[in-house]
Amino acid sequence: MVSERLTTATGLPIPPVSGKPAPEWRLSAGLAGYEATLAEMESRVAAIASGNAPELVWLLEHPALITAGTSAGEGELLVSDRFPVFKTGRGGRYTYHGPGQRVGYVMLDLKARGGDVRKFVHSLEEWQIRTLAAFDVTAGRREGRIGVWVERPDKGEGFEDKIAALGIRVRKGVTFHGVSLNVSPDLSHFEAIMPCGISEQRYGVTSLADLGVKASMAEVDDALREKFAEVFG
Repeated sequence: MVSERLTTATGLPIPPVSGKPAPEWRLSAGLAGYEATLAEMESRVAAIASGNAPELVWLLEHPALITAGTSAGEGELLVSDRFPVFKTGRGGRYTYHGPGQRVGYVMLDLKARGGDVRKFVHSLEEWQIRTLAAFDVTAGRREGRIGVWVERPDKGEGFEDKIAALGIRVRKGVTFHGVSLNVSPDLSHFEAIMPCGISEQRYGVTSLADLGVKASMAEVDDALREKFAEVFG
């Protein structure tokens, strides 16, 4: 999940950067191609690291595609020819992105915010948990399983579904990549991968729409921005 580790302490929240402007927010309309997005992210990270640009939170949707993190294993890509696959330097395994999923790329000066990668990952999870709570969805972390999960007693005892994923990278003290929250994607598309490398049938994937929550992407964006301020300052 994390490609570089700066320190090992934990806790919330990640402190804001004193004397620096608040992070810029960017919302991209339509579907953003992955390669162009990655190139722009890397350029922005370099600019933040050199002090030539403010931090950035970038919300967008991708066309249907799969990204392979640094921990992606053989056998976890179940259908190799359904969607384009992109290798990426972020941590984590295979991840599906597509329409109806809100992706949040988070480019923060982590070094200026204390340099604690574990705290940053915990804060990203907390951001998603609080956003989901705004729609009356109870979600949480699970030991040994990356991402944010919801219990599914309607499917059976002990069943849980993943509703938000995360994978990050840190370069020169600046974070990039980030999170993805399932709002209303085509859940059948996740059948192309083994999410988080977990094959147990009691662990699946869900979305706000699948849980019966009728939330627009704009409403989710509003909640993401509000809860980001709570967690990150």
